[in-house]
Parts: sequence; C-alpha cells; structure tokens
Amino acid sequence: MTDAHYMNLALELARQGEGQTGANPLVGAVVVKDGEVVGMGAHLKYGEAHAEVHAIQMAGRHAEGAVIYVTLEPCSHYGKTPPCAELIIRSGLKRVVVAAEDPNPLVSGRGIEMLRSAGIEVETGVLKEQAEELNEKFMHFMRTGLPYVTLKAAASLDGKTATATGDSKWITSEEARMDAHQYRKNHQCILVGSGTIKADDPSLTCRLPGAVNQPVRVVLDTTLSIPLQSKVIQDKEAPTWIYTTSKADPEKVRNVEKEGVQVTVLDADELQVRDVLLHLADRGIASVFVEGGATVHASFVKEGLYQQIIFYLAPKLIGGLQSPSILSGEGFQSMKDVPLLQFTTITKIGQDIKLAARPIKE
Repeated sequence: MTDAHYMNLALELARQGEGQTGANPLVGAVVVKDGEVVGMGAHLKYGEAHAEVHAIQMAGRHAEGAVIYVTLEPCSHYGKTPPCAELIIRSGLKRVVVAAEDPNPLVSGRGIEMLRSAGIEVETGVLKEQAEELNEKFMHFMRTGLPYVTLKAAASLDGKTATATGDSKWITSEEARMDAHQYRKNHQCILVGSGTIKADDPSLTCRLPGAVNQPVRVVLDTTLSIPLQSKVIQDKEAPTWIYTTSKADPEKVRNVEKEGVQVTVLDADELQVRDVLLHLADRGIASVFVEGGATVHASFVKEGLYQQIIFYLAPKLIGGLQSPSILSGEGFQSMKDVPLLQFTTITKIGQDIKLAARPIKE
C-alpha cells in the first residue's frame, strides 16, 4: 500500500470528529507496521486525547519501529494535552508522514523539527490539499485571526426570503432545512440579527440526531430590542451571546443577563461586523454560520467578511416590491465593485437547489 492510501484512511478517521472539536482541528492518525494497520485514532472531542495518542495506544508495543500517518503536524506544546511529538519520540516510531503543517504559531513547524531532531524520518505534504480543505475553518482562523464565515439563506427562485407580510414558513423543503442543520453542527456559532429574532423567534439550535455540542447563538442587536421572552433568551438549549451598543437600555441589559445570556456592549452607535468577528475570535470562536437577515447578510458582503455562501433556492415565485430579499441596504453602486463568486457545488435537495459559492480571490 502507498502513503496516500494510509493517509486517506487517516483523513476518513479525522472526519468522525466533525462538529465536536470546537476551535481545534480535525485530525486522524494511522500506525502501520510491516504493511499492517496496528493502530488508528481521531481527535473526537475538544479537550480530549489527540488522534496520535489513540493510535499509539492501540498499537501498543507494535508502535516501535512503525510508521504513523497524521493528517496534521503533531503538536509540540503543552495545551489541554501533552505534546504529541514527544509521545511519538518516546514510542519508538521510525517514520512520520504528515499531510499538512499546522499554521498555529505555537506549532508551525516546531513539531516536525522536534521529530527530526530526535532522528525520526519525517515526510510532509502527502494529500496536503485534502487535509487543508478538511480543516479550512481552522486554517483560516489561524492564518487571519478571524473566524471562518459561512453565509446561509433560503429563498424563492426570484430571491425572496418571505412574503410582503413576513410569512416565510416554509419556503424550502424539509430536506433542505435538515441539510442546513449539518452546517449548524459544523460551525461554532450561529449569528443572526435582531430582526430575525423578532420576526421568527427561532431556537437556532442543531436538531440533528447525536449532535454533541450546540453552537453558540449570537445575536446582533444595536438597541437590545429583542423581547425578553425570545426563545434564544429563555429556552437555555444553547449559550446565547448578544452584541449591542451604547444605545441599549442599561436596565434591559441587566434583565437579559439575569437570564444567563452574555451581553457585550460595544462603545459605538452602530455594530460593525468586523468588530464583532474580532471579539468572537478573542473568545475562541473559529467559525460562524450567518443565517440573516438581509441587513446582516448585506453587512458581511459589503465588508467582504465571508469565505463561503450557501443558498437554498425553492421552485417558487413570491414577487412583490415589499417582499424581503436575501440582501438589503444600498448595495453596490457600480458593477466594477460587485464581488465575483465562483460556484463550488450545485446540488438538488428534495425539491430545492443548493448553491455553494466562494468569493474569487484576486
């Protein structure tokens, strides 16, 4: 078997931790000796043992003189767990094959250097592209200091997200709505504006069977105007963080905080999405799933602060000048300023079409 074969297996193992590792990357590891797999592991949950630990423990005495395939560079620092590079050295492994180097400044080549200094053969770049794609949120977060942002909307074929009366249940099919829950599972937080809360009173939770961690619910509310009885405040099904401004009534802030909701008052008259993203990054949030509404989506698009767009289009025509669309606001004034996207996938789900797109990097 080739190195690529065993690395593919490690990548499959890594995917088992989707939605469970928080800001940490998805990592898989496979230990091979004399052409046989003797150990396998994955990082399955934030704060628990890393993939290399599971794989080496399974291999036991067979780890000595074996090869370990790891989808991401072994860590070299003490965090919630000891350095995996030290464990590899102690276990007597003779060769380490790494898919992608870790962009985390605490690691960033140090793990590989530690292994080579111990006389272990290290090869890098095997299925690197696949490994980086698997951890694109983590890679983006480490390289930019900002969370990876996915914008999501569901609309009719003419781009309307509700009727003129605000009725939006349901534009898309049950299949499309459940598909969106997969994105909720794989992001650390769901972000909406106050208008969405007041119009729909959503729970903003992941309803997939077996969902381990509920994403944090983030609400942008300039004047802290959402009702105290909103589900995101009262149901306690997931943490809720509200970002507001100095326009908020201090008494309302105190009343909301009494319900266990974290309220962040930014010293500004208007909320800026970049400031919110920086604040979320400081709190360890590496990925954000933006579900609207139109004003919030427009803010992210205008600032270019998104990495992926997911649109669900239903075979329906709503019409109406007053019917809300996916984006609101003034929009772009000139076509030369309009960001160009490229479709990455076009999929039929139930009766609907899912469009995935990314901005084209200049």
